[in-house]
Amino acid sequence: MALIVQKYGGTSVGNPERIRNVARRVLETQREGNQVVVVVSAMSGVTDNLIKLSKEVSREPNEREMDVLLATGEQTTIALTAMAINDMGGKGASLTGAQAGISTDGVHTKARIANITPDAVHKLLDDGHVVIIAGFQGQTADGNITTLGRGGSDLTAIAMAAAIKADLCQIFTDVDGVYTCDPRVVKTATKIPELSYDEMLEMASSGSKVMQSRSVEFAKKFGVRFEVRNSMNNNPGTIVKEETPGMESVVVRGVSLERNQAKVTIDDVPDRPGVSAAIFGAIAKANIMIDMIVQNVSFDGLTDISFTLSGADLPKAEAALKEVISTLGEGVELRVQSGIAKCSVVGIGMRSHSGVAAKMFKALADASINIIMISTSEIKVAVIVEESEIEAASRAVHTAFGLDATA
Repeated sequence: MALIVQKYGGTSVGNPERIRNVARRVLETQREGNQVVVVVSAMSGVTDNLIKLSKEVSREPNEREMDVLLATGEQTTIALTAMAINDMGGKGASLTGAQAGISTDGVHTKARIANITPDAVHKLLDDGHVVIIAGFQGQTADGNITTLGRGGSDLTAIAMAAAIKADLCQIFTDVDGVYTCDPRVVKTATKIPELSYDEMLEMASSGSKVMQSRSVEFAKKFGVRFEVRNSMNNNPGTIVKEETPGMESVVVRGVSLERNQAKVTIDDVPDRPGVSAAIFGAIAKANIMIDMIVQNVSFDGLTDISFTLSGADLPKAEAALKEVISTLGEGVELRVQSGIAKCSVVGIGMRSHSGVAAKMFKALADASINIIMISTSEIKVAVIVEESEIEAASRAVHTAFGLDATA
């Protein structure tokens, strides 16, 4: 008997028939002799509608109350899924994140899992139930409902798999696995059979929407091998696991794109100790995630600092920086740029092959695409371009590295 965690995303449970399809699949897995824990997202569109409702009653909704509101999306799905399983002759029991023993810190809308005590999960499994857990949510030590941020259901599934020592974790979505690029943008993209944790992490953090980056970090930390596959068919998916020597034979594994980015530039910053700490300390205090950071060479004791972040966080970043900038002296200026996007190439093969950046830059130059910023890591090269050019950039780079499907 295997203990299996299956996670189903919003499109997989997007309507009653799809929920019944999930129930059938789950019961098939259980009837093969397995214990099954199911983590579900809110039905597709529900979270966006809840956010829209909140904006209709409040210009700036309180984050604690937003968590209470958004958590209802997943709670609807777990109840409906349990009902479908019971209707088909199975034993389904739904649990909220709190009931499943998921404890978090107190950062509303972007909470982190602190601990999982899955006693209730084990008891229900031992009684022959399929356990359906609400993804994306947990509870603080003092009883407040929290949510884990967009894509948090992936994190719930991976973390629960680690906590209950599951034999297998399957992330079901509406695609057959992880592709060399978004197939909607690059029609010649192909499915990747296997990825290392580091490659999946870089792709997730670079804009691939298949997995949430925090969930991949968690999987790597606790050694949770998982598979990304389609809930609408039985095709094998993409296995994400520990790195193996054979993986280095592929120099670039895939191309990721991330839209709706923004750039913040602070001009004429005094080049002295503590200035960067003050700037990025204010950003951290506002719970804003930043990506690329570039500081220019100092001239006459002054320098420029630029960094990128999600376009959605730009107003919050501007507000957080106003007070800091006022303390840095006269002439310091804040400039922002929206309407940009990030294109990244990822692959652990870069560690042992040179010329990756040069090939990427040439492909973009040949396509007449200007590079605004550049960032590199051991297994990734990323560039910022105008958002209107991101699809052309992705196609050009995908072709340059030989990732296009062959006839």
